[in-house]
Amino acid sequence: MRTHAESVHQQFDPQARAYLDSAVHARGPDLERAVALVRAALPPESRALDVGCGAGHLSFALAAVLQSVVATDPSPSMLGVVREAAAQRGVAERIATGQASADALPCPDAHFDLVATRYSAHHWLDLEASLREMRRLLSPGGHLLIIDVIGGATPLVDTHLQAMELLRDPGHVRNRTADEWRALIAASGFDLRTDEVFPVRLDYATWVERMRTPVESRNAIRHLQAGAPRQVHEALAIQSDGSFTVQTGLFWASG
Repeated sequence: MRTHAESVHQQFDPQARAYLDSAVHARGPDLERAVALVRAALPPESRALDVGCGAGHLSFALAAVLQSVVATDPSPSMLGVVREAAAQRGVAERIATGQASADALPCPDAHFDLVATRYSAHHWLDLEASLREMRRLLSPGGHLLIIDVIGGATPLVDTHLQAMELLRDPGHVRNRTADEWRALIAASGFDLRTDEVFPVRLDYATWVERMRTPVESRNAIRHLQAGAPRQVHEALAIQSDGSFTVQTGLFWASG
């Protein structure tokens, strides 16, 4: 029986290239808004940390406006893709990579002006410990940026969303609701400045293919969707081909 960390590695290491090419990850209004917030709040010579960087899309965006970015991820394959893509995009000199989990980041205290994460936190086994690590690494007056899919607005919708996520990705832990994120951010010692929500449509076919979801799990997702009550269909805008819409939350805080 695998540990959670082993499940995550097994799922993501072979799929690193797919995440680099994923339209959902490569662009979006949340990414544009994040860059605008960073540009307005931080001088160009600032240092940033991207926790759970995946294929590096947030790191690339930050490297366009900041002097240096450290991109960390547990997956060596993801980090290899980040280094290759950074060189191709001409930002290799601004991006360093390091293998690490979110709850054990090998960086000195108060080292970064920005600590950020995008589409990663729903995989973290100990979210509270990870936020403490991010707080430890933030310099006085620095900023925190969190972007992730948020949980359903009601328990009924949330249960169906979490079930679909887990069937598709065994490394999934939980999408936190906006209220949960606000409480977690405050409890970790950050001062929340703004939070925003962006709808994101997930094309079913590419969503499951990106994770190499087995056929039996794909069938279970479609069966779950077919039997879901009207409230769930309306909240997630579930379509006949299995595509649906989630909400991406952006949380911007200071240390």
